[in-house]
Amino acid sequence: MKKIKILVVDDEIKLLQTVTEFLTLQNFSVMQASSGSEALKIFTENKKEIELILLDLMLPDISGYSVLREIRKTSDVPVIILSARSEVTDQMNGFEKGADDYITKPFSLGLVKLHIEAVLKRAGKMKNILECGKIKIEKGRQLVYREDEMLEMTRREYELLLYFIEHKETVLSRETILNAVWDYDYAGDVRTVDTLVKQIRKKLGDDCNYIHTVYGIGYLFEDKADEK
Repeated sequence: MKKIKILVVDDEIKLLQTVTEFLTLQNFSVMQASSGSEALKIFTENKKEIELILLDLMLPDISGYSVLREIRKTSDVPVIILSARSEVTDQMNGFEKGADDYITKPFSLGLVKLHIEAVLKRAGKMKNILECGKIKIEKGRQLVYREDEMLEMTRREYELLLYFIEHKETVLSRETILNAVWDYDYAGDVRTVDTLVKQIRKKLGDDCNYIHTVYGIGYLFEDKADEK
């Protein structure tokens, strides 16, 4: 499956790395820029591939507003502003210059993910239906079906199952799963993952034995039940 490419623009290097690592775990392809001029250069060279931009406003050379204005001269790529400027006038200015969304700092990485998915859906760049084996997920309404039967799932169960499917055929450590599904701020035990996997397996049933334990590491999701 082709990954959606996102350009993240921020001069706070630690934050830039954190957002990049998080989005990579969410199965996005990420490009980075720490200044306005670098962002414009990267965007110009990769205009056809970049499908969304996360843009800080307070950059060291030219403002994020100027970057947005230049981008809008040639492209309608979705742009989400991430900024410490929280005044209503700042947000209005961002939308007037062509932003699709505006998130104020500090923010939750999980919230950023939800905003990204919402903007991409509006832009027609994300599919609402995800099918894998006998499982179908309706992402817009966060519903899970086994064939034609709708399964009752908690929010965490849904998020973990979705993460497994989006990263199928990949061995995932418990720590990786915690960081991706529970966000970097979660301070719980990795055994939380085991408990949730047990609950999901029970709800999927024996005929959907897709989640395999990789002993000493974590889990592997395969879209066919096998004899492991």
